[in-house]
Formats: sequence, C-alpha cells, structure tokens
Amino acid sequence: MPAARPSKRASTPLPGRSVRGSTTGRPIMALLDLLGRRWVQRIIWELRGDALSFRALRTACDDISPSVLNARLADLRTAGLVESTEDGYSLTADGQSLLKLMLPLHEWAERWARRMR
Repeated sequence: MPAARPSKRASTPLPGRSVRGSTTGRPIMALLDLLGRRWVQRIIWELRGDALSFRALRTACDDISPSVLNARLADLRTAGLVESTEDGYSLTADGQSLLKLMLPLHEWAERWARRMR
C-alpha cells in the first residue's frame, strides 16, 4: 500500500500555483518562495543527517516556536521534501536531492568566512 500523501495546503508554494514573484507558479519561483520562508532552509539543513524527532529538530533550530515548526514541516511535507517516519522527520529523496544542491553553497560560505576573518 503506497504511503499517504499529505494534503495540499493552500498556502504552500507549489509549481503551477500563484506564488510570490509569479502569478503562473513557474517551478523556480515556487521553489524560491518556499525556500524564502523563514526557517525552511534551516530545517532542511538540520535534517541532513539522521531523522530527528520534533523536539530534537526544534532544539537543533535554536528552539524555533512549536507553531512555526509545525507550519514549516507541513509546508515541507506538502512539497514532498520532508516525511514523518517512525524515527522522526527526515528528508525524502527530493529533499536529499535539494540538500545536495545546497552543499556547494555551504562550502562557498565556509571559504568566504575564512577570507572575511
């Protein structure tokens, strides 16, 4: 039996929907809108390793408020980037793929930080 897909939250930026920067919901604009939401990138980053419980994820995100964490997890689940498992929250295959695209930015930021010292 296939896993149940989360309902499509009307507020979650998705391709084909009107989003910030695009009334037609161009895929890149939907992604940038989603990634531009407060805490989304941090949540993806903190889920780069093993699955984390809600509490552990909240702690990893500097004690983000539970309501904001719930809302962002719902957005990320609707977008197919995060899933809830027996072990907690983890990145889906699409979430892992997005994380791999973020890793070069992390490396660049580390080099930049060294130059700025």
